[in-house]
Amino acid sequence: MPTGAITGYVDVAQVVLYAFFIFFAGLVFWLRREDRREGYPLENEIVGRRKAPDPVLIPRSKAFHLPGGETTYAPQAMQGRDDIETGIPARKVEPWPGAPYERTEASLQAGVGPGSWVVRHDVHDKTWDEQYRIVPLRVATAFVIHEDSPNPIGMTVFGTDNAVAGVVSDVWVDRGESLIRYYEVELPAGGRRLMPTTFCRAGGFTKTVKSEALLAAQFADIPATRDPDSITFLEEERIMAYFGAGTLYATPARAEPLL
Repeated sequence: MPTGAITGYVDVAQVVLYAFFIFFAGLVFWLRREDRREGYPLENEIVGRRKAPDPVLIPRSKAFHLPGGETTYAPQAMQGRDDIETGIPARKVEPWPGAPYERTEASLQAGVGPGSWVVRHDVHDKTWDEQYRIVPLRVATAFVIHEDSPNPIGMTVFGTDNAVAGVVSDVWVDRGESLIRYYEVELPAGGRRLMPTTFCRAGGFTKTVKSEALLAAQFADIPATRDPDSITFLEEERIMAYFGAGTLYATPARAEPLL
């Protein structure tokens, strides 16, 4: 038999199949290991103690270089559930694992339930040419509202209680996606707040904008932006969380059962 002619006594197809099985099992293991870079190691829901990290299933810390020049590490050093007692005003309804939490203060910024938010980087999202990505039309002068679409600027904003919350003074566009992300609302008492377009509806016939998430009086407590002409990741997170909290906590009746 010529040298290297292994096909005469080795089932090559079977060897290739087994090699594929081994490769695929390794791929699944690697993917499951990588997706534990955030949210692990787990913590005991009842006592709040961190479970011992598994050196096989939990990967070693790795540096990730972000577009803005920052460096973050994952997994990061994890602490116990001290944030439940010191930062998040909520308590468990029942002691068993999986029981829901209920807030212990009435603020829509409590960070509980649909109003929860993540401490994202307090930096701006940018386009490929280093411009701020989400800005008002007064800054993004290359963008205009299509003439066949209703222009929300100047429309009256109503809360879910049908009371006037303010007037749309400008719209904030996403330079990367070419769409409107926020309405800038001028409040009756002064000041401006951003309202996500996903939490409201603009009526071209009625010339009004209505949000079912908040009462009109609650618009004044929407988290403000540090810069009047730009918004950071963290500011976006908190604004979205505020409106999310309103969907459940804007009125006491929303958090109660239907029956």
